[in-house]
Amino acid sequence: MIPARYAATRFPAKLMQMLGDKTVILHTYKNTVATNLFDEVVVVTDSEIIFNEINGNGGKAVMSTKEHESGSDRIAEAIASLDVDIVVNVQGDEPFVQKEPLEKLLNVFKDEAVQVASLMQVLTEQRFIEDPNYVKVAVDKNMNALMFSRSPIPYHRDKNITPVYYEHIGVYAFRKQALLNFTSWPITALEAAEKIECLRYLENGVPLKMVVTQYMGIEIDTPEDLARAALLLKKD
Repeated sequence: MIPARYAATRFPAKLMQMLGDKTVILHTYKNTVATNLFDEVVVVTDSEIIFNEINGNGGKAVMSTKEHESGSDRIAEAIASLDVDIVVNVQGDEPFVQKEPLEKLLNVFKDEAVQVASLMQVLTEQRFIEDPNYVKVAVDKNMNALMFSRSPIPYHRDKNITPVYYEHIGVYAFRKQALLNFTSWPITALEAAEKIECLRYLENGVPLKMVVTQYMGIEIDTPEDLARAALLLKKD
């Protein structure tokens, strides 16, 4: 499921921006389908423009019937009546979706204890570590998330060590009931402060398994990201 909201706060209409010869959302949809990992790929949107963009290009999109605070809420509405086991949420602003990271994400569900999982990649450039548009995650020894933040975590107090910084990539996988539970809980304090929806799981005691991927491309949050993505697409 690909949640796709038209009126993004930081970069309005970003999903309908042209990236090469396709819109951002169409790149995301087609690359997700091309992984051949899923029984079905669906864009869930509040926008007739995005709905028409996907369906008009041979894809499948459905319209949300309610207002939603998050992409997870939007997906939960769409899958509530479906007979599904694992649901993967690929954000609409991830145009460089690749098979290997998603396959690794799905593989962790062989462990029946895993209810929710997500992707992360190592951040090395200081400007991105300090950028609040890049969500950071700290993990324990079992690769379960300890905290998500727009601030650099960990804080680099001891200059004699070199901490590893991970960027949280907005790709999630859930067991259906875990996602439905999420939508039944009120927004939590940390989630509201950081504007990071997955903190709701942690604040309700649900572990979030993190999977390291080497590369997931560029997430489109700003016009600058779009320019970087265009250069990457041209290079590829």
